Amino acid sequence: MKNRVVITGLGIVSPNAIGKENFLKALKAGKSGIQFHQELADLNFSCQVAGTPLVNQQHIDQYFTPLEQRELKATGLIYGGLAGQEAWLDAGLTFNEEPDQDAGIVFGTGILGVDKLKEAFDKIDDKNVRRLGSQSVIQTMASGVTAFLNQKIGFGNRVLTNSSACATGTEALILGFEHIRSGKAKTMLVGSCSDSGPYIWGGFDSLRILPYQYNDNPEEASRPFAENAAGFVPSSGAGAMVIEDYESAKKRGTKIYAEILGGESNSGGQRQGGTMTAPNSKAVIRCIQQSVKNAGINTADIDTINAHLTATKMDATEIENWTTALNRNGNDFPFINSLKGMIGHGLAACGSMELVASVLQLYEGFLFKNLNAEPVTSRIRALISEAKIPIETLDYQPKILAKASFGFGDVNACVVLKKSS
Repeated sequence: MKNRVVITGLGIVSPNAIGKENFLKALKAGKSGIQFHQELADLNFSCQVAGTPLVNQQHIDQYFTPLEQRELKATGLIYGGLAGQEAWLDAGLTFNEEPDQDAGIVFGTGILGVDKLKEAFDKIDDKNVRRLGSQSVIQTMASGVTAFLNQKIGFGNRVLTNSSACATGTEALILGFEHIRSGKAKTMLVGSCSDSGPYIWGGFDSLRILPYQYNDNPEEASRPFAENAAGFVPSSGAGAMVIEDYESAKKRGTKIYAEILGGESNSGGQRQGGTMTAPNSKAVIRCIQQSVKNAGINTADIDTINAHLTATKMDATEIENWTTALNRNGNDFPFINSLKGMIGHGLAACGSMELVASVLQLYEGFLFKNLNAEPVTSRIRALISEAKIPIETLDYQPKILAKASFGFGDVNACVVLKKSS
């Protein structure tokens, strides 16, 4: 018998809200977190809008000591530190005096601490290497966020940093889930984060895949599903979840947000139409179908999809892949939504932020609306009913939700979640 795995804690730092309760309100209201950034305009970016979490000093003081705040410039570390600790405490757990041999962490990122790294480069170039300070290493190594959270919480089991582009957060959940299900741990903190700023987003702007038409209307810039989708809006943040062996959670008497039924991650090998920036559809379909098989359900059981949909011309291809993988279309297709209309594309953080949103939908009984989805592109309307793309928040109780993320480099991850009973 494989162990059942449930979600017992949530933490979130998002462009449209900080903290679980505020994020829930933002989801139900369809609140946008995308704003105009004067800094991007000053640097001659074509796209001058982005989603950046509005973290203030009060947030930082709650989770970082004065010593930890010294020369703290790595925004991804700040976001991950806030979300990870919130999730741990939300699960009713305490920080450990001794390392907990049954608890571990899988927390991913793409690039960590680019602002801190630039500061370090400048000091080195100015021959001031001795003035880098004690915090430069932890803020610039990819595993800095897991190291920081380990320092705060005290894990004695697996401590892992994963990095799979936009699939990072969903992959982190799958890795933690598999570790608990195999009996190697009882509790895992999983999630991902991404830095903010022009040094992260500049490469994408140079590729001309970010929207430049909405600099005067930032809240309309991210348009998943839409005919006039013009590219993804860059954003950042962090999402975190505590996942736990069901028997352990039941024994503690803690709340259970949802159950993880199964998942799958794979790659298209950048073959058969797959490239660095476009997925191999055959691999995407295989990933979805295998996640359903691993979950022990039928495709007909899925009533909700939280999609990757980035507000690019690839949105229709993703919908087509879902219809093929599930063998469902038209009115038979599940409800589907994308968080990116509200917060943009959080890169390495997107999967974990979207998973927190997915879990809240299951637990609270609603579907958040698709912001800026109209008019739905004709290619998508030919595949599924527009009624399955809610443009207003719905009072609806999802029972089984599929969440997928597809990343740069032709990597895929999909997980199936069930409402707790």
